[in-house]
Amino acid sequence: MTQIDQPPEMLSGGQILVRSLQAQGVDRVFGVPGESYLAVLDALCDAPDIQMITCRQEGGAAMMAEADGRLADRPGVCLVTRGPGATNASAGVHVAYQASTPMVLFIGQVARTQQDREAFQEIDYRRMFGQIAKWVAQVESPARLAEYVDRAFAVAMSGRPGPVVIALPEDMLRESCAFHPNQKTSALPAAAPTPQHLAALQRLLEQSERPLLLCGESGWSDEARALVEAFCEKHAVPAVAAFRCQDRFDNTHPAYIGDCGLGINPSLRQHIEGADLVLVMGARLSEIVTQNYTILVEPGAQKLVHVHPGPDELVTVRQPDVAMACAIEPLAEALADIPVNPGLLEGRRARLEKARAEYEAWSTPAAIPGDLQYGEIVDYLREHLPADAIICNGAGNYSIWVHRYFRYRADQAQLAPISGSMGYGLPAAITAKLRHPDRDVLCFAGDGCLQMTVQELATARQYGANIIVLVINNGSYGTIRTHQERNYPGRVMATDLVNPDFTALATAYGFHSSKITCTEEFYPAFEAARAANRPALLELCLPLEALSPSVTLSKLQRNN
Repeated sequence: MTQIDQPPEMLSGGQILVRSLQAQGVDRVFGVPGESYLAVLDALCDAPDIQMITCRQEGGAAMMAEADGRLADRPGVCLVTRGPGATNASAGVHVAYQASTPMVLFIGQVARTQQDREAFQEIDYRRMFGQIAKWVAQVESPARLAEYVDRAFAVAMSGRPGPVVIALPEDMLRESCAFHPNQKTSALPAAAPTPQHLAALQRLLEQSERPLLLCGESGWSDEARALVEAFCEKHAVPAVAAFRCQDRFDNTHPAYIGDCGLGINPSLRQHIEGADLVLVMGARLSEIVTQNYTILVEPGAQKLVHVHPGPDELVTVRQPDVAMACAIEPLAEALADIPVNPGLLEGRRARLEKARAEYEAWSTPAAIPGDLQYGEIVDYLREHLPADAIICNGAGNYSIWVHRYFRYRADQAQLAPISGSMGYGLPAAITAKLRHPDRDVLCFAGDGCLQMTVQELATARQYGANIIVLVINNGSYGTIRTHQERNYPGRVMATDLVNPDFTALATAYGFHSSKITCTEEFYPAFEAARAANRPALLELCLPLEALSPSVTLSKLQRNN
């Protein structure tokens, strides 16, 4: 008996959007509710498989979605309302863009009949987000909504991943049309290195006395990471992580020699400059990675092999000797077949052992002024936390201790903004705990950094995200104060902070909390926080004198 085809359902645009998200495998969205997308909120009532995380501000919501895009195998999803909601969310879109994170931001838009009249909260999102998103579009008909969602997810994940912005006119979301379901997720184009590229890489590697690998943000997996680590060990190739990508390579591995970020280890910079072959995998040659475009950018004796899923990234800063526009994993698999040149191995091993020893010395905490030895605390955490603990932070001098002294062992163990955005650590930690409830999740935040998104403490409490927040309180925007002391000595302006009682504030949000004034107080306080069975906040009181692990305020002032 022939089955009679069922007629298509008549669904609203809001319902079609939710069905399309389900087809993409979305299980969680972040946002702040708004009247411009009420039809979507209504449709979510009938989608128990999608959890809506109600945030306190759209910037925090977008940062949570960005972090989810890093941790999940698909774009993070954020829902915000028009105008102020969209402008707030732009902070998270920028984070996603510079971190190459797949993300889709859906914005409720004014009705189609009201557009181009400067209606209430109207913005042209193509113009607003054009430079910080891979694609910006507006859906004019519910009949094409599923098509736009499929394309948005594909664009967000293909090539160099990044954010996509889709505007949804509110009358379009209420309008109904026939819906033909698509049960397939977006298919992504696949690319692999050519035999010619692999042969060229092998020739360069066979001739190289001082090779070096630089691993960065895009396209990594557990399998690719393990293969690259094995390659570096086999060929005695030192591995360097790009800025805030330290979890791309096991920091305890004997081939790992440090990260190419802010405040770089001087000896590490010498190793990078002295390399005769640099294999860049997944990293962009950004301002920070190239140390203000002073290393890795000049063609010459130093050969460059650049591997990146986004073709444009291969020619943005420097023309490489070998350019591979492909995913990381197929190249990582091919690396296993490259034979070792035994004549060069002894010299490489000697240089690698020296570089590793220099990294270990650099990442051993030194004393700083005051009763609270921040470096010792980070060292304690790296020794006592499990290997899969997730460490989150925003921006500020306080993060220098974390990047320098913590050793990331597992993949997806570091969530930090490559864009340098303050306020990122708390939203990212909430997402990480929701995505991985069985893993320890810590947020490091400065007193200024935390207050950019401090209201999201309520989100953590509401959804049972039992994170531990370490607030490093020095009463200052410390990074800017450091720059002022160096560039405009004696002319301090706008960097002093009068802060709330962070422990009292955390208690009001339902957190376990305590204040730490000396190193010895931290250890029992941290263990109590881990055992609290609710979110916790520990305020670490650090004197402003300790501007960084190696710079003090008085030393800066004396030198000027």
